[in-house]
Amino acid sequence: MAEYMLHCFAQSGNAYKVALTLQLADADWAPRFVDFFGGETKTPAYRAINVMGEVPVLEHRGQSLAQSGVILDYLATTLGRFGANDEDERREILRWLLWDNHKLTSYTATLRFLRLLAPTPADPAVIAFLRGRAEIAWGVLDTHLAGRTHVVGERLTIADLSLCGYLFWPDEIGVDWAGYPNIAAWLGRIRGTPRWSAPYALMPGHPLPAKA
Repeated sequence: MAEYMLHCFAQSGNAYKVALTLQLADADWAPRFVDFFGGETKTPAYRAINVMGEVPVLEHRGQSLAQSGVILDYLATTLGRFGANDEDERREILRWLLWDNHKLTSYTATLRFLRLLAPTPADPAVIAFLRGRAEIAWGVLDTHLAGRTHVVGERLTIADLSLCGYLFWPDEIGVDWAGYPNIAAWLGRIRGTPRWSAPYALMPGHPLPAKA
């Protein structure tokens, strides 16, 4: 049995954040497919794993952890990789993790879901609102990355691994990263990291089921 068990599915960018961290660290991990589109996260059995009914969940050494930011913080410690060098960096990483979940992932992921994965067509006004909010977040990140190789310091940290989680689906989001050149270059550096793998190659559940 693998040391780390990740409850995930291929279309989840939040699960990808964790899967990619494990993959880049060459950790002993295995995915456990969660049939999100089949309603598994709503079942009593899954709610016993995570009362929030969300993916990802990481199982390790008798612990069960939910929320990607918490899991990434935990992995930085257990893997001894991608964490902070000091307290100032720890707070800066935390700042970007919180911003990602509140501003970047929240709007980008919802925009992608309504464009591609929702069972019924979304209101165009809702799509336009989400697009506008996502573009603001993309602009903030692009500006921050100007003259930088990574989000915090000059090395890969869990801040990068959190922020990139939903950005490797530009076609599904409906964005051309050429319009955000610093994001494009940063994603290219992450893609060039040894052991990098795209989300659909890393986690089970692709291609998308027709019923979605």
